[in-house]
Amino acid sequence: MQKISSACSHPLYDMATVRRIEQQAAQSLAPHTLMQRAGLAVARLALALAPHARCIWIACGPGNNGGDGFAAALQLHRWGKRVVVTWTGLPNGQSAAPPDAQTARQQALAAGVPMASEPPAEFDLCIDALLGIGAALDPGRTENSLMHDWLARMRDSSAPRLSVDVPTGLNADTGAASAYDTIDSVASNNHRSSAKGLFTLSLLTLKPGLFTASGRDCAGQVWLDDLGVTPADTADPLFPVEPCAWLLGADRASGASPALAAHASHKGSFGDVAVLGGESAGSRHMAGAALLAASAALHAGAGRVLVALLGDPPALAVDLERPELMFRPPDALDMARQVIVCGCGGGEMVKSVLPRVLSAARRAVLDADALNAVARDTQLQTLLKARQGRGHLTILTPHPLEAARLLGCSAAAVQADRLGMARQLAERFGSVVVLKGSGTVVAAPGGATFINSTGNALLATAGTGDVLAGLAGACLARGMSAVNAAAAAVFEHGRRADCWAASKPGEALTASALARLRAG
Repeated sequence: MQKISSACSHPLYDMATVRRIEQQAAQSLAPHTLMQRAGLAVARLALALAPHARCIWIACGPGNNGGDGFAAALQLHRWGKRVVVTWTGLPNGQSAAPPDAQTARQQALAAGVPMASEPPAEFDLCIDALLGIGAALDPGRTENSLMHDWLARMRDSSAPRLSVDVPTGLNADTGAASAYDTIDSVASNNHRSSAKGLFTLSLLTLKPGLFTASGRDCAGQVWLDDLGVTPADTADPLFPVEPCAWLLGADRASGASPALAAHASHKGSFGDVAVLGGESAGSRHMAGAALLAASAALHAGAGRVLVALLGDPPALAVDLERPELMFRPPDALDMARQVIVCGCGGGEMVKSVLPRVLSAARRAVLDADALNAVARDTQLQTLLKARQGRGHLTILTPHPLEAARLLGCSAAAVQADRLGMARQLAERFGSVVVLKGSGTVVAAPGGATFINSTGNALLATAGTGDVLAGLAGACLARGMSAVNAAAAAVFEHGRRADCWAASKPGEALTASALARLRAG
């Protein structure tokens, strides 16, 4: 069993693959072995999380997730812990539980594990073994009202909660949470976050939904127990077992921060980044967005950082706080040599420079208004798609609404399938896509997909996306591939926010501070 952190990358498997792994493993083991192992793993983690618990409430559902709960209850009962189990019963029309779950329940009953129709009045740890990956929490089914009530009881309690495999109501593939669920997030319980902990023990493999969209809030701290099964060992030669994505860790995301280099290095060794944006027109002044991106590239170690502001006249000719920044008119940029970060605060004027950027820039990061302009213009879309065929590197950094505009759908649809939508964007435009949000997704056309393991809600403030674009530009300037640059920038961006939260709890993180921050 291992606690999942941002130190290492981990493979993620979708539900269809997990079921194949489970079926193949079960064929080579004695009956009920996997459920017995799962129950033992849950019981061990429960004791580790709440060693002095006087009462442990385990809420069991009708399927195999409930069977895992019964198996855990049996172990805890044998170890002398006071356990109270509540069971939903079987859904209408179902005559029996799955064989493994039925056996686990019968064994628990035979051993005298206490059963109850209602949760105990007081408990020190609650275990959610209601649905897991097996079913959705459907608001249209009356039998789910009992689960609703029990989840509400868990939410309202200050006791830690341990979810078995995945929290009830969370889609293990996408991280979308059921509209009917009552799973609370860490953010919605800040008033008692010090007293309450959310934990999930993922069984057999890690699932992508635990780490993106609503997953991180619902799952809390994730643990993994593979139950003694290695996915590769269960593969059918005709149906190889492959991860659907990777949880991005520090081992695969290096290079976003300045590092020691050879003494003979010069500024050209670390490349040039040119930030093109910051429209000033009428009452609209967005130079700050471009300056945030430029500051991020500067502090990430780019050799030279140029700023080309859009407007006539431009809003600034010098930045007195960052005199290292070099201001240039847009037509003076060397698109073939410099990394172009385009769109930060670009407004409507960015459309006038995008054709040249898309045609001539060999390495480009497109953000914000540049993406909105592409979404509205089919000719710009054609130019963007053509870049891959010319060997030009492109990183797109949309938030969900910008991604929705590019795909012609709603932001809700993007959030409902973040991995799928990021991959769709990557293939459509031949670019590496950074779909921002909780569990930022990095997708490359025809390549691997990553879910970032760093970051927190401190990044939900104006300007942090501009900082990310500048970080990605600095990584490209150092000669990294587009996917490696995107992964390194995303990981570092989140890690800075994590370090800030740890060192300055309760203090807001501004984008300008984020641009200068060095993660420890």
